[in-house]
Amino acid sequence: MSYIIVIPARLASTRLPEKPLVDIDGKSLIQRTYEQCLLAVPKDKVFVATDADKIADHCKALGMNVIMTSKNCLTGTDRVAEVSNTIEADYYINVQGDEPLINPEDIKLIVKATEQYPNEIINGYTAIDTEEDYRSLTIPKVVFKPDGELLYMSRAPIPGNKKNIFSKSWRQVCIYAFPKKALDAFTSVTEKTMLEEEEDIEILRFLELGHKVRMLAMSNESIAVDTPEDIQKVLHRLEQINAK
Repeated sequence: MSYIIVIPARLASTRLPEKPLVDIDGKSLIQRTYEQCLLAVPKDKVFVATDADKIADHCKALGMNVIMTSKNCLTGTDRVAEVSNTIEADYYINVQGDEPLINPEDIKLIVKATEQYPNEIINGYTAIDTEEDYRSLTIPKVVFKPDGELLYMSRAPIPGNKKNIFSKSWRQVCIYAFPKKALDAFTSVTEKTMLEEEEDIEILRFLELGHKVRMLAMSNESIAVDTPEDIQKVLHRLEQINAK
């Protein structure tokens, strides 16, 4: 299967303004994410997709591959879909631009899965190990069948129980693999679907359109950056890594 990695990046962020350009110990958030991807695949397969000249100029100055997209993309996946109309491939692997510690081995796992499960939509998950993350509204939680088929994804603490205590849960790891047909279906609607809009989780659009999503177990090393507090978590993890 031929593939490329697309890292969607936009300036607008209500919780963290100009998030892709935020400095994390001397490197921007988007640079750190891009460099993690380069540890998994060749450079000619990695592209930042953005509608902002400020992001594009920053990336080009650092020698990163950049593709400009329109400003009317509803989500990062819509941005990936635009790229699929420019660059031909069997699979388009979306790595969220706010994942500065994404594990390269997880990216390799997704790439390998495109060969094992051709024409399927693929996403990652890992176990939640703290009640804080279980209760967090910025972390999408996932529930799935024993065979890995996604049942639902929510910012609410799921699965729940009558005692309302944290027992077990899993969170999304923001690496996705999309075949071209799935992206075409995704962009066939002109507005966000009901549950996608309510939860602010774009993968739900596929479920609402009748597509299946295969979830794969991954490492727990990723930290998605949505708030200033998340940056502190990343800095703490970097300190641990550098101390080894």
